Amino acid sequence: MIRSVSVLVALPLLLAAPASHASPPHGGAGAAPTQHGKASYYHSRFNGRRMANGERFDPNEAIAAHRTLPFGTVVLVTNLGNGRMAVARVADRGPFVRGRIIDLAPGLAARLDMVEDGVVAVAVTPIGMQEEAGPAVPPGMALVN
Repeated sequence: MIRSVSVLVALPLLLAAPASHASPPHGGAGAAPTQHGKASYYHSRFNGRRMANGERFDPNEAIAAHRTLPFGTVVLVTNLGNGRMAVARVADRGPFVRGRIIDLAPGLAARLDMVEDGVVAVAVTPIGMQEEAGPAVPPGMALVN
C-alpha cells in the first residue's frame, strides 16, 4: 500500500518536471547546428506580398525564408565564396527548390555580393530569436563584416 501511494504522489511530480532531453533555447549549447547549402534571393514580384508569418514582404528588410527554423529565428548567413556575412530573421517558408536552404531579401543578397550569381554556397547559423517588442534585426547588424 505504501508503494502505491508513493507512485501516486511521485507520478504528477515527474510529469510536471522538465524533460532532460528538452531542446535548449537558440544560441545556447546544443542550439541548431550550422547548415550548408545554396542560397537564392526573392524575385521582385514578391514585393508587398504576404509571407508565411503574415507580414508583408519588404525587399529592404533583413528577412529570409527557411523551411524548418521557427519564425523569428535570427541567423548568420555566410557566403562561402567570398566570406561576406549578414544577419537575417526567418519570416517566411521556403525555398522549395532542391539543394537550396535559404531565400534572402534582395537587400541581403546585395550585402552578400550574390546578386550577379543568383545562387551561392552559404553557411546558415542560428544565433538567437527575435524579441517580441524589438526591431526585426538591430540597426547596424545586417552587415557583419
